[in-house]
Amino acid sequence: MSETSPLLEVLDVTPAADAVDVFTGPNLPHWRPRLFGGQVLGQVAVAAGRTVAPERQLHSLHAYFLRPGDPGVPVAFAVERLRDGRSFSARRVQATQGGVPILSGIASFQLPADGLDHAEPAPEVPEPEELPSDYALLDAVEHPMAHQLGRGRHVELRHVEPAVYLRPDPRRTARQAVWFRVDAPLPGDDLVHRAALAYASDLTVLEPVLRRHGLAWSTPGASVASLDHAMWWHRPARADEWVLYVLESPSASGARGLSTARMYDRQRRLVAGVAQEGMLRVP
Repeated sequence: MSETSPLLEVLDVTPAADAVDVFTGPNLPHWRPRLFGGQVLGQVAVAAGRTVAPERQLHSLHAYFLRPGDPGVPVAFAVERLRDGRSFSARRVQATQGGVPILSGIASFQLPADGLDHAEPAPEVPEPEELPSDYALLDAVEHPMAHQLGRGRHVELRHVEPAVYLRPDPRRTARQAVWFRVDAPLPGDDLVHRAALAYASDLTVLEPVLRRHGLAWSTPGASVASLDHAMWWHRPARADEWVLYVLESPSASGARGLSTARMYDRQRRLVAGVAQEGMLRVP
């Protein structure tokens, strides 16, 4: 792996020169004419965290995607300091382009504390070394989209079930598991790793809906877009080491699909939980 992931440059938003608690961030190239939602989620996490005491850890983020973002325009992140209590801090973040909001979210931070501790165990799945990389699968596809879906996202995926980029899963199951890791090292900053997990959480979160209905990402005429996203960080984890992402879709209706998911580290500790509803329209 290279010395530092290019993802760091995107996630590590910088303070604006002319405003307090406003940050800006660049965009990764994207194969569609709109921003990848996971990028904005990760940047929102970092922007909020830059206004909180460093010992307070990000533990939840709830966000609504309001408009498609333009990959050619930098995003501004305006942070509102809602509350700083003895143990918790809350921040509202508006992500805007040209003064127009594209995402609105609230993040909560907590001082580390002792308390009750339990976790749902991880399922039995093959180790990542036993599975083919999605990079190899997409490298073999002669289409510009394939590079952005693969190496252009800087997160390596290894699907336990067959990937549904090009072909649907004939079993029509609403469950899947994916190993992922940022494909180059990140620094030790806990906030950056939590933001990178948020970034990666949006890559495959709606795939169980597609899988359940015999669809692939390449289904002609299909339209998929994130509507809202919630994430909870339970325990620290590194995003540049293998993370097991276990997903299922309990419902789809009204041109919307819901997915819920859990993230485990290599030692099978539950490190995060995710829920997302997305719009899915098919011909």
